[in-house]
Amino acid sequence: MAAGRGAGLLRPPTSSGRATFLELFFDLAFVVALTRVTQRFVDLSDDAGWALVAGLGRTLLLFLALWLIWSHTVWITSRYEPERSIIQAVVVGTMLAGLVMAVTLPRAMEERALPFAAAYLAVMVVRPLVVAAALRGHPRRLVPFRLAAWAAASAPLWLAGALGPDPLRLPLWAAALAVDYLAWALGWPLPRLGASAVHRWRIAGTHLADRHQQMFLVALGETILVISMVFGGANYSSVRAAAFGVAFATSALLWRIYFHRAGLLLPEALGRTGMPGRLGTVSERAHLLIVLGVLVTAVGYELVIDHPYGPPRPGWLLFVVGGPALFLVARTLLEYEIFGRVSPSRVIGLVALLLFTPALARWAPMVGLSVVAGVLALVALLDALRSRGRPLEPSASPGAREASASGDRDVEA
Repeated sequence: MAAGRGAGLLRPPTSSGRATFLELFFDLAFVVALTRVTQRFVDLSDDAGWALVAGLGRTLLLFLALWLIWSHTVWITSRYEPERSIIQAVVVGTMLAGLVMAVTLPRAMEERALPFAAAYLAVMVVRPLVVAAALRGHPRRLVPFRLAAWAAASAPLWLAGALGPDPLRLPLWAAALAVDYLAWALGWPLPRLGASAVHRWRIAGTHLADRHQQMFLVALGETILVISMVFGGANYSSVRAAAFGVAFATSALLWRIYFHRAGLLLPEALGRTGMPGRLGTVSERAHLLIVLGVLVTAVGYELVIDHPYGPPRPGWLLFVVGGPALFLVARTLLEYEIFGRVSPSRVIGLVALLLFTPALARWAPMVGLSVVAGVLALVALLDALRSRGRPLEPSASPGAREASASGDRDVEA
């Protein structure tokens, strides 16, 4: 009887794959958070050497903590019925914690470490217990128990880092985050209970794909926000206007490259495969890198618009070239997982960026951003020429083929 009541929390096969309005509202907290991440990257633009490396590590750690919160939430709403009151309460509570993490993020590695860690742990430990209680006697209640147990195991590291000396915060939090990500990769194994591999989960594949696409658009919106605010706040000049135009064109090209074929077919690919969790896992990892690449690119926009032809800051190439390069690598991974192939245009774009980088170090930032925009335009052009007159090809996910060949079934612990 209890199992039957808990089953009502699960997503039925006929559930809509579209995100609910509450989920879109939830993303607003992460708009704020991504803005804070971008600003932390910008603050590193005058650093060099070890200071730059350490600063990048701290900011990357905070971003990965935010991503884990957002991604777990997406899997929850792809796995459970988002219209149920308890799931809506979970989403609202996570949004509140996400906002706390966002507002503390600028000083999360300093005096605001404790509220950041407390908000993170509230989501990672308490949320799965709430879901487990709502599932009552259903067999799937063991999955959120696993999540809570592993989160509780890493909690001492988070709290020790927040309460301990500042020099120990980065290594302690890095170890804690490594435990959290490793647990996810292993399926949160527990003695006698075994593991619950994410790729075996029953989820709404189209919903998961829709949410990944929406987060990409949120990140892309961050680039538009950056170029608008920087250009609007700076002294007007023709060179800054030109930098503004090139930055906008670059964002438009990122949108075009992402949604060309593979990005467009992601919902269909996840909806058609018998093991959506397998492809969804790879999609999540690819989108982590895609979003990070877009945010890093936005930092490059700010540096270029501020000083188009001024003396370049020490790490400007890392943002102006590194962001688009990371985006292309991640987009290539996504394409391979959907079609089982890699388009030559992506490889050409990456090679071109690598070849141009040493020469760009001697030129003004505006030249560097213009070259990057030119390379992305070449990639988009080659994509268009390759697909001209050809119908959309069906997905051919290597993971889906492996599952079919091995007779794998969507069975969960």
